[in-house]
Amino acid sequence: MDPQKLTELYSQLGETSAEDVVCRAIEELAVRLTHCERLWRQDDFENLRKSARSLIAISEQIGMTAMAGIACDVTSAIDADDSPAVAATLFRLIRVGESSLTAVWEQHDLTV
Repeated sequence: MDPQKLTELYSQLGETSAEDVVCRAIEELAVRLTHCERLWRQDDFENLRKSARSLIAISEQIGMTAMAGIACDVTSAIDADDSPAVAATLFRLIRVGESSLTAVWEQHDLTV
């Protein structure tokens, strides 16, 4: 987590709007992580790449730099046509993503 990014977000949008953005981003990240795994299981690497790219932008928006970096690694592995690397980086993304989302959720005591 990049706390500076969250601080900037809260400064720009105010507490209520920033909480709304963070909450929506967390929900979207959780959905897209699940979607990425489903696409991998279906061997749909074209759409997996698109979904992983979208994770980068959303993660960066709320300061989840590790998650954004790993999603970038997933797209690089797809571009290299390296199936074992795709699997390894994707499941690393899922592990890091789930723990990061849980940490942000608990830190901000968000409810949906």
